[in-house]
Amino acid sequence: MERYFKRKSPFSIEENDDIEKSRKDIFKGARVLAGSRTLLSVSIDCVRFLTRQGLVFDDDEFAASEDQRDFIQLLRCLADQNAEIKAIMENAPENLVLISRDIQNDIASVAAVETLSFIIEDIGDALFSILLDKSPDVSQEEQMSIVLRYMNNTGDVVERFMGIEHVSSATSLSLKASVDKLFSRYGLSISRLRGQVYDVTSDIQGEFNGLKELILKENPRAFYIHCFAYRLEGALVDVAKNHMETGSLFSLASRMVNIVGVLSNRCDLLREKQAAIISNALQNSEISSGQSLNQHNIVNSPHDAHWGSHYGTLTTLITMFSPILDVLEMIIDVESCRDQRFWAKYLLDGMPSFDFAFSLHLMRTILGISNELSKALQRNDEDIVNAISLVKVCKQQLQVMRENGWDSLLEQVCSFCQKHDIDVPNMDGTFIHQGRSGRNTKEMTNLHYFREGLFYDVIDMQLQELNDRFTEINNELLLCVACLYPNDSFSAFDKEKLLRLAQYYPKDFSPTECMKLDDQLESYITDMRSSKEFKELRGLSNLSKKLNATKKNEVYPLVYKLVNLALILPIATPTVERVLTATNIVKARLRNKIGDQWMNDNLVVYIENDVFQKIDDDVIMRGFRSVKTCWEQW
Repeated sequence: MERYFKRKSPFSIEENDDIEKSRKDIFKGARVLAGSRTLLSVSIDCVRFLTRQGLVFDDDEFAASEDQRDFIQLLRCLADQNAEIKAIMENAPENLVLISRDIQNDIASVAAVETLSFIIEDIGDALFSILLDKSPDVSQEEQMSIVLRYMNNTGDVVERFMGIEHVSSATSLSLKASVDKLFSRYGLSISRLRGQVYDVTSDIQGEFNGLKELILKENPRAFYIHCFAYRLEGALVDVAKNHMETGSLFSLASRMVNIVGVLSNRCDLLREKQAAIISNALQNSEISSGQSLNQHNIVNSPHDAHWGSHYGTLTTLITMFSPILDVLEMIIDVESCRDQRFWAKYLLDGMPSFDFAFSLHLMRTILGISNELSKALQRNDEDIVNAISLVKVCKQQLQVMRENGWDSLLEQVCSFCQKHDIDVPNMDGTFIHQGRSGRNTKEMTNLHYFREGLFYDVIDMQLQELNDRFTEINNELLLCVACLYPNDSFSAFDKEKLLRLAQYYPKDFSPTECMKLDDQLESYITDMRSSKEFKELRGLSNLSKKLNATKKNEVYPLVYKLVNLALILPIATPTVERVLTATNIVKARLRNKIGDQWMNDNLVVYIENDVFQKIDDDVIMRGFRSVKTCWEQW
């Protein structure tokens, strides 16, 4: 181009001047656009970094602000480290610097749109289930989080966050309208819905029951599963609240956390006391040293909605019992607040007792058994058959504990009491009810009270709650799904039940396909049992991935469809719960004026950051160009 303009021109001097001016304008415009493209790329990199770290930028952040926060500060930091970027920022026209509030909004919006477009493309025409939860944000505005569960083209079960919908009216019709709105926005059809699960408390149970019925009326194959994790928590809560001794234990434990763990100086003293005990035990070779051993713990506040936290609290209470008592004594001696001294004295009177120690070890053991099930339910790829199996294992362990665990538990409690100078009652002696009149109590031995009245009673209550809340064990649909399990060389395989399973989905299996499935199942099971690749498989998710990897999904497409339908049945809502946690990060107390759309855009790129990081800058730039008319010449 330079040679073209330097050639001898046949035009007049005036015409040559115009051409020279046009040439300079062209090169200047090209440099400005190239520089702005560079700045846009840098801005996108800033968004990628901030969302990856959970440092969501504010919608009121702009260059002239005295309180410039993460986005602009990071952008200027990058400019300071790169002379080219700094020069472009200093010389670019004001409307092309790309640090204004509108620019940030547009980049975040485009990032969210492209992230969701990637997810929708990944879903394709696959069947899916929906996971919902409703909760107020920091501004007390009701937000409904929506997550879809589906199987991708590699055979992996995936749960993806699709967005939040502001719910102005807490009615089932309003919730259904919000779901329909999101489905319409992304071109999803409710006819492809095959499951629904909600994590709801009793105060909003009716609303979601109404939503469930509305969806089932429109699509009877959208089977509803009551959240397993919520039911497990409910079983634990009911036992804790309905039994006097366990209720007293959790009340004292909660009060202890609020007294001992509320101030930093008390936590520091607790750590010092525990460190001294660990050091002394190491010197006396009572415990071993090593990586991740003997770490300093601190008492954390338990939460009724997450009873795994109670398991951690009770475990810490056992391991730090002596330091906790020392801190309570310190509070009584030096604390000026009368209420604090009163509760410290109350705890110090109630905790060093055999009753408390027995209840503490009993509930820690029971929660330890259910904790494995609770952790498994937090996995996104957990399937419903394995969850039911884990419920059975949990009940079996409780039954074994009831039949054979008394002696070992009593030995643990007695050892704990001796270590902490707590009186151990004679088991053949008469039990004395503390604080109750002897006229209204039945005389019994200590052995009878602690074994029959506490040990057996609490375990029986726990087993009964699990039986009442997990009724799917005898559900025909799940009995049929269980026949797909590959464990023990497909020992659970039952062709008749799998054919029955297909009949639950008449829209997915026509009469002709059911006949073909009958023949296909015969070849399938023979192939699976004779193949070394499938011999050691365990779990439906592993079966799905192996069928996909070996291309057997193409050989047995109808069987693969059954596996797909079984896997997308949701059992719990851990992904939705993480959305609620993320919402409190994005819309924190100091950012409580963030609008719904801005919060939704930030949440999408924050929660689905692994997807956002896969999207090329050019894709983001094209999306940005479509919303900014001044960039159309790109």
